[in-house]
Amino acid sequence: MHIGPQQRIYVCFFLFAVSMGAMLSRLPDIQDALKVDKSELGLTLIGAAIGALISLTFSSPIVARLGARTTAFITVLGTSACLAFVPWMSMAPLVFGILVLEGLLAGALEINLNVEIDRIEAQLGRGVMNRAHGFWSLGFFVTALASAAIRQAGIPVEVHLGLTFGFVVIVGTYVIAGMRNAPARTTQTHADAGHIALPTVALLPLCVIGIAAFLVEGAGIDWSAIYMRDTFQSEPFVGGLGLTLFTFFMAITRIFADPFVDRFGPRTIALTLLLVSAAGLCAVWLAPHQYIALAGFALMGGGCSVVYPLAVSAAAQRTDRASHLNVAALGQMSFVVFFLAPPLLGFVAEHFGIRTAYLVCLPVILSALICVRSLSPRRRLAAA
Repeated sequence: MHIGPQQRIYVCFFLFAVSMGAMLSRLPDIQDALKVDKSELGLTLIGAAIGALISLTFSSPIVARLGARTTAFITVLGTSACLAFVPWMSMAPLVFGILVLEGLLAGALEINLNVEIDRIEAQLGRGVMNRAHGFWSLGFFVTALASAAIRQAGIPVEVHLGLTFGFVVIVGTYVIAGMRNAPARTTQTHADAGHIALPTVALLPLCVIGIAAFLVEGAGIDWSAIYMRDTFQSEPFVGGLGLTLFTFFMAITRIFADPFVDRFGPRTIALTLLLVSAAGLCAVWLAPHQYIALAGFALMGGGCSVVYPLAVSAAAQRTDRASHLNVAALGQMSFVVFFLAPPLLGFVAEHFGIRTAYLVCLPVILSALICVRSLSPRRRLAAA
């Protein structure tokens, strides 16, 4: 069976999301097993953010040296293995340590897959970045839907995550084995800017846009199940629908967004979807009924869907330094927010109520709306 180079990247995004989504969907069970409150759970999960920050800062030259296939094999299978070990840890500090390692691998995975899909996009002469990220969202949707039923059936979290890891190993090994390095964009010329990925002043507006998207994504993915449980005392299946709807609308929007981006441009699409995200956050914050909250999660998922991929494309196509460094620097600021969202929002939820945790995302959305002019009004697709 022939698998195109972009399709191999799609599968890697999908498998990473399946592993992470399976663990995040079982956070209520992991919280009960560790006997910690929301703030303590959030501080435990911050281990992934620390690992990702270190990796995104220093791993760019390692990713470039290893190449796409070796990096994908180590990071896709490695992150899944780490997450499968989480429910076997009896104390929060042990979970913290496992998540630091997972974050180190996730940061390298983020750099590798985004740079590779940008180069493949240039080869194809058409947009596929959003579709690639759509398979990340599709992975979350599939695992969220399955996890809601699995939790309702009372299947232990250890069995659930173990089977997920087995699936990732089988599919990942087959798909990654045929991966090849795509050539760099020939239009990129840059001076040697070192090997440590730090944001430049010119990159900061893109970082703000990425941070807004990931904060909304973290708020929807990490806390939706606990929000539904604590606010409406929803049954496990209904509570899991918040995550299911969020990831479904994120996946659908990403998979079908590329033609619209090609037609209307990244700037217009990002502006529209940031406003949709704000509407969803308000719906969750003020929801008088669980079904209004579920609609809010759907709007949040669709709204934040392609905002980060658009920022990644803009960063990868900058010519001031190597694309690995710009993508890593953007990921450093925004991908880490995805991991920081649990402790930050957990602290707010514990002291001010979980509804308020969604309100605090709105100022960040406003900041992103101000920075949206840093995106190109038209998509740039240059053949490699």
